[in-house]
Amino acid sequence: MIMLSRVAERLYWMARYLERAEDTARLTQAYSHLVMDIPAGSEPGWDILVRILDAQIPFGENHRTYDEQNVLTFLIADEDNPGSVHFCIRAARENVRTTRDVLPEEVWEHVNELYLFSQESAAKSVGRRHRHQFLEQVINRCQMINGLLMTTLCRDHAYRFIKLGHLLERADMTTRVIDVGAGALLGHERLNKAVDPLIWACLLQSLSAMGTYRRTIGPLVEANAVVEFVFRERSLPRSVRFCLDGIRQELVPLKNHAEALKVLDRSRRSLSRFNPDTARREDLHDFIDRFQLELNTLGNVIVSTWFMPRVDTSGKG
Repeated sequence: MIMLSRVAERLYWMARYLERAEDTARLTQAYSHLVMDIPAGSEPGWDILVRILDAQIPFGENHRTYDEQNVLTFLIADEDNPGSVHFCIRAARENVRTTRDVLPEEVWEHVNELYLFSQESAAKSVGRRHRHQFLEQVINRCQMINGLLMTTLCRDHAYRFIKLGHLLERADMTTRVIDVGAGALLGHERLNKAVDPLIWACLLQSLSAMGTYRRTIGPLVEANAVVEFVFRERSLPRSVRFCLDGIRQELVPLKNHAEALKVLDRSRRSLSRFNPDTARREDLHDFIDRFQLELNTLGNVIVSTWFMPRVDTSGKG
């Protein structure tokens, strides 16, 4: 199958933005519940959500304090923040609009409906009264759109680039969530150790992995077990290992995949060598920093290999 690079690029980014919108909605919802459930005086600050997305600089351009109102406006309704729910939905819609001829008709209808819903409701959903309902709707609609894509698309290049974007974005968000759980959330100077299980449970909830963790590992939520499970559980669709394995599966049928596979396999080896049981919080943080750089490199290689126009160096025009 022959596919224009610009079409492949738009499908890839459509998938990334849809996944980012869903993951940000999940994280915001889980953290909102945590803040309400955790004992008074032990709750972490709202800045944690901005740090997860590594968005301190753009946040600081328009806000002075990391309070609930500012942070949730930034993450839910900010039209200029590439990590906000509304921005991601709008960007996904634009990419679907320009690739409608290679997607099922229903995908455009559902994405457009999601955009209209977000445009009308995002700003009004920053407050606690409507927040849960809005985030739940975003999560459910993103899942429906992804389910529609996965169950109707032929397993061709369009499907492969959608899967690449979807899995790469998911792996990135998963590592960010665990990084904050291991670092800022569990800093001894900030929190009582008794609330650690609540925080790790919140992070599992944000990854929609709490039930699976209890069935696979057990009822006790412990830091090392959570990190091992979320990083390396082969059967968990949101684990880093599952995402990397899926990316490899979609890269292999593509031409010119050597460089991307090289970067990917280096990341997989790094993940297999890391041992959460012997690592300190600082070690885990350093590992995740290096690992995210590898994910960024993989994303850059995908862009340069399949989306950038090739320059003719033969002199034949």
